[in-house]
Amino acid sequence: MEYAKLGRSGMRVSRLCLGTMNFGVDTEEREAFRILDAALESGINFIDTANGYGGERSGLTEEILGRWFRQGGGRRERTVLATKVYGHMHDPLDGPNREAGLSAYKIRRHLDGSLRRLGTDHVELYIMHHIDRSVGWDELWEAFDKAGQQGKIGYVGSSNFAGWDLAAAQGEAKARGMLGIVAEQHKYNLLCRLPELEVLPAAQGLGIGITVWAPLDAGLLGGNALRPDVGLRSVQQRDRIEKVRGQLVAYSKLCAELGEREDTVALAWLLHRPAVTSPILGPRTLEQFERCLRAVEVKLGDDVLAKLDEIFPGPGGEAPRAYAW
Repeated sequence: MEYAKLGRSGMRVSRLCLGTMNFGVDTEEREAFRILDAALESGINFIDTANGYGGERSGLTEEILGRWFRQGGGRRERTVLATKVYGHMHDPLDGPNREAGLSAYKIRRHLDGSLRRLGTDHVELYIMHHIDRSVGWDELWEAFDKAGQQGKIGYVGSSNFAGWDLAAAQGEAKARGMLGIVAEQHKYNLLCRLPELEVLPAAQGLGIGITVWAPLDAGLLGGNALRPDVGLRSVQQRDRIEKVRGQLVAYSKLCAELGEREDTVALAWLLHRPAVTSPILGPRTLEQFERCLRAVEVKLGDDVLAKLDEIFPGPGGEAPRAYAW
């Protein structure tokens, strides 16, 4: 396994991050434990979850992780743990504050709930799951500062922020003498390269590491999208495949020439992007997880990267050069 510092923090994380969104939904607890143990054994120390994960039972995924940690063997000590705040937790005790969003109230209350479910007294990374532009940064940074002083969080992260949201957040943090955001979790993959315009350059300039959700774009880059014998989950997904079929056929041919699986190449490409710290894996089974590990070993040459750019063209570069003289 390879490791890198998370943004401008001094904390090193594995270049692959284990995402847990399927745990308790498509992956039963015993299989989740097998995946988690295999992750630690492979050298992955970075595990991502959220208080809203668990399908119809928000918080279930955190509870599963808590039971895994309680098995001991250094599991918690060896883990860089990230969880999130923003969503509706379906807790009647939240009263009028149940709706999705951010506030000092929600950060305090939902952080305590996450720690209780996870069976720990702190998380290394606490992530705003979405931007809430109705709340001022004075309120948010004060709440995160207090949580940090109490030892409940180590660093603050964001997810689904625009480039100007990152800039605003870092400006306010700097004015308070705080480190600010160290990681932005964003959708980014060969089929979704729009972040290259604004978000990735902003993150790099501000010292923010990018962790990537949907690195395989809901399986479209995983090699099964073109197989007629694989059941598809929705009409929308079938329509999406038809729109990008030509690209996927060319991509599959290139991967075959390289002798690598499609999912391996998609993850390896992300690891070659200078802004990316870690793609987030979302395995449902141990077999799926083990296949992903190959990505760290694959080095793509300039000629292969150029061919991938031909198949999946990006926005044309960073803003404004991508669209201005």
